[in-house]
Amino acid sequence: MATQLKSVDGAMTGLRDQVSAEEWAIRTDLAAAYRLVALYGWDDIIFTHLSARVPGPEHHFLINPYNLMFEEMTASSLVKIDIEGKPVMETPYIVNAAGFTIHSAIHMAREDAQAVMHVHTKAGQAVSAQAEGLMPLTQTAMLIRDEVTYHEYEGVATDLDERERLVIDLGPTKHAMILRNHGTLAIGNTVAECFLNLYFLERACEAQVMALTAGPGGLYNPPQGTPEKAAGQGKAGLGMVANRLAWPALLRKLDRIDPSFRD
Repeated sequence: MATQLKSVDGAMTGLRDQVSAEEWAIRTDLAAAYRLVALYGWDDIIFTHLSARVPGPEHHFLINPYNLMFEEMTASSLVKIDIEGKPVMETPYIVNAAGFTIHSAIHMAREDAQAVMHVHTKAGQAVSAQAEGLMPLTQTAMLIRDEVTYHEYEGVATDLDERERLVIDLGPTKHAMILRNHGTLAIGNTVAECFLNLYFLERACEAQVMALTAGPGGLYNPPQGTPEKAAGQGKAGLGMVANRLAWPALLRKLDRIDPSFRD
């Protein structure tokens, strides 16, 4: 086993030699997702989480150290935890086990939830507090709206009993959720798909908040039948676009800005 050497920020610089190539690839993608969330202004200091399942039967997951900002995340600084949120490898970092409550429920209930992302953006919180939820006002909203479900607010998500209700509200097929009076959440078969689902949901929320400044009487509703048509188009193409087109482009963008997420 390679010797673990702590870098200046405390990361284990020898970690890459201790994990599989598959796990390292997921670590790199998840670290990139954290950097992108920060780049798009969706982070909330050190709060909220993005998680990904590690290949294998152990039900292990990767999550952020609780004391690092999203813009500081690297592949080696991500912490591998079990279903209870406890680290399964040596780490110099703090882990917020309570913050894994939402993620653990979804990872365990949905085989396609290989990645789960939850954020507290201003626009997402605003739409979560609106009675109608996400409205079909823009193409972005229409592409994702049929994938969105809702979960009622129960306070800070530290109660393990809430996990069952989260899973029921998400259902067996939906890939996005608005947590009422709280924020937004997305899942995906890959980190790429999860991020793009989150991107469309957040983009739709931002546009809705801006559009509502015109007041209800100033809104233009799309022609009858077009929201349903757009929803079908979204289901048919978003996965392919995420994995083959958008995600490689986003990684190139990050490499131009700061490739240290790969460390």
